[in-house]
Amino acid sequence: MTSTSAGSEIHHSKFPRIRIHSGWRILACLIFGLFALVESSAQGINLPAVVQPPSTNGGLTLNLGLNGLGQPQEVDSAIKLLFLITLLSLAPSIVLLTTCFTRIAIVLSFVRTALSLQGSPANQILIGLTLFLTFFIMTPVWERINDEALQPYKDKQISSSEALDRATVPIREFMLKQARAKDVELFASIAKLEPTAPADLPLKVVIPGFIISELRTSFQMGFLLFVPFILIDLIVATVLMSMGMMMMPPQTIALPLKILLFVLVDGWNLIVKSVVLSFAG
Repeated sequence: MTSTSAGSEIHHSKFPRIRIHSGWRILACLIFGLFALVESSAQGINLPAVVQPPSTNGGLTLNLGLNGLGQPQEVDSAIKLLFLITLLSLAPSIVLLTTCFTRIAIVLSFVRTALSLQGSPANQILIGLTLFLTFFIMTPVWERINDEALQPYKDKQISSSEALDRATVPIREFMLKQARAKDVELFASIAKLEPTAPADLPLKVVIPGFIISELRTSFQMGFLLFVPFILIDLIVATVLMSMGMMMMPPQTIALPLKILLFVLVDGWNLIVKSVVLSFAG
């Protein structure tokens, strides 16, 4: 009985190993086939076209192949695809760090914290409002990019590298306009750059300088937002102490007063107006 059970265990333990080895072989074949396909396309070898018989009812036909291999191309298709995938993966970071999104998001989060509200407005609402305000503020910059870089590239008037150089000009000008010279000079000195005109500064220096400038400006605006609400907390706490109601949490009385004050002064209008106008200077 013992030998039988041991034999059954050995017999059953062989199947997972066979499946695993066969799976690795299939994966290796797929990877090898993919590399062979990329190598053949890079060497300019025409792949056999899949030609379907002519349709009698006027339907669409499918023809797979590589056309225009004899024509000069700026960048190989595989490199273009890799660049596109990388750009899509970094798109959220680019939007966050090279636009006005950072300042608006931090200021709106300070508003909710100053009002002592835990989850109202919800994060989705604040992020959505931040995105729409970002689109509103950055529209002139994106229109310049479209007119000076994207449209000429679509019309095949300029190359991809020249289009990229033209697209970075409006973004660089926007960031330099909002960034402090002290912050940009900090990263220029760390990078050991020679004295350079602002228009010729590389993005590796302009972007981090712009980010820390946005953080400083948003924290300054957040401090100014906290001042009136702190005064309400102090007044409520003082009144409760003078009345001997030390067991009453001051937040219970101060929260409705904060919301009332915010509504009476039309707080959202003032905050959005202040944030938008802060990018006009």
